[in-house]
Amino acid sequence: MSALPSVMDHADRITSASRKAMSILIVDDEDSMLIYLDRVLSGAGYRTTLAVDGPDAIRAAGRTGRFDLLLTDVHMPDVTGLELVRQLRQHDPLLKVLYLTGHRDRLFTEKVTFWEQEAFLEKPCSAAGLLKAVSLAIGSGSSASLRE
Repeated sequence: MSALPSVMDHADRITSASRKAMSILIVDDEDSMLIYLDRVLSGAGYRTTLAVDGPDAIRAAGRTGRFDLLLTDVHMPDVTGLELVRQLRQHDPLLKVLYLTGHRDRLFTEKVTFWEQEAFLEKPCSAAGLLKAVSLAIGSGSSASLRE
């Protein structure tokens, strides 16, 4: 039995009212994935800001300021999700990050260690799995692998 609290424990603690105060920067270069992530998360009451790539996300962060969570694809052209995190953490070192990847093996080749405030979720993911992962990432201070 794991010493970590269950995903559902964290999901239950984050109420609809508190979600409205939480902002998520969503970054993905696939339009269909970006739309899906936005619909699920905004439908659950989170405030979302969308970016189509790393440079767009950096501009959005400059305009909007601090986010409660960065939800980013790992493999994107120009600026990867890993580089995006490095750049955004220069201004917000405690930024929580949920990496999305359809290539877990490549992720672990490029990023050997997940630091505190970081986790990953494999694509594709269900709406329920996404909401659980986001809830855990926002409510947790430890790194984690999140699978449905």
